[in-house]
Amino acid sequence: MLSRRLFITAALIAGLGPVTSVCAQQTVTVALDWTPNTNHVGLYVAQAKGFYTEAGLDVQILPYTDTAAGTLIANRVADFGILGSIGLFTQRTAGADLVATYAIMQTETGRLVFNADRADIHSPKDLDGLTYGGFGSAWENALIGTIIRHDGGDGKFETVTLGTSAYEALANGAVDFTLEVYTWEGIKAELEGKAQRAFRYADFGVPDQHTNFIGSSRAYLEKNKNTASAFIAATRRGYAFAVEHPQEAAEMLIAANSDVLTNRPLIEASLKALVDGHYLQSPAGAIGTIDPAKMEAIGDYLFKAGILRDGDGNPVGERPDFAAYYSNAYLADEK
Repeated sequence: MLSRRLFITAALIAGLGPVTSVCAQQTVTVALDWTPNTNHVGLYVAQAKGFYTEAGLDVQILPYTDTAAGTLIANRVADFGILGSIGLFTQRTAGADLVATYAIMQTETGRLVFNADRADIHSPKDLDGLTYGGFGSAWENALIGTIIRHDGGDGKFETVTLGTSAYEALANGAVDFTLEVYTWEGIKAELEGKAQRAFRYADFGVPDQHTNFIGSSRAYLEKNKNTASAFIAATRRGYAFAVEHPQEAAEMLIAANSDVLTNRPLIEASLKALVDGHYLQSPAGAIGTIDPAKMEAIGDYLFKAGILRDGDGNPVGERPDFAAYYSNAYLADEK
């Protein structure tokens, strides 16, 4: 099934057709992790502002498919892609050729959330015995268990796997709590007047992390170092522009995806939250830089929780060398 999906994806990419350029630009393909959203704003700004063209690149953002971007990268279907932090660590540990080259988020965007009118929930230990609307990953169970136990609870709760319908289930009271990305689902709830309260992971024993990255494969990076550096540098310019000019960046993102990005207030509010909350750029000014301490901390957490498994699905017995999972070498003028 996977090889068939990869074939279909490759056919979609081929269907984009050749791009002619008098400058013989180098083509770079990028796979998204979801339909276009504010996390991807730097890519679309770099296209609209001509940063890629100036760098001698023809960057093609591939049509989103249900095959993970990490799988497309590791199988040489895409040159770069958007990688979730947990996906990077689990896929790389299992043998996938993946390397993070740019941290989109400088700090965790996720949070554990519940309806604001829940008078019975004061701190995480009150979640013991309640029902979680989840997404079906081992990471969620470890994360929530840690948060509850850190507050003195047992870490025992019921789980109903719902996927994205968990947010509707939370709103109508069918589940007691869920996990959400504050800068998207959280902002959407605020705009819709759905009052929520939340617990930040890092406040309750879970290491802070870069929520997602732009990554590639070691094989591609070794053969295309100059192209990779040019792509990351131009992309970084795109994200930096978005930080300085969020309203204009939102316009560019919407213009490039007018068929799917129809909720303008959500896009604008989400991008504002990303900027104001220092997600795209740290308070110290870092944009794109991967923090080694954060990588070691979350990697160690995942290893000790038994989430990292080898290619046969068995928990790895030795702590991996997490320094090999990422590289800042392709960032220009690193801060």
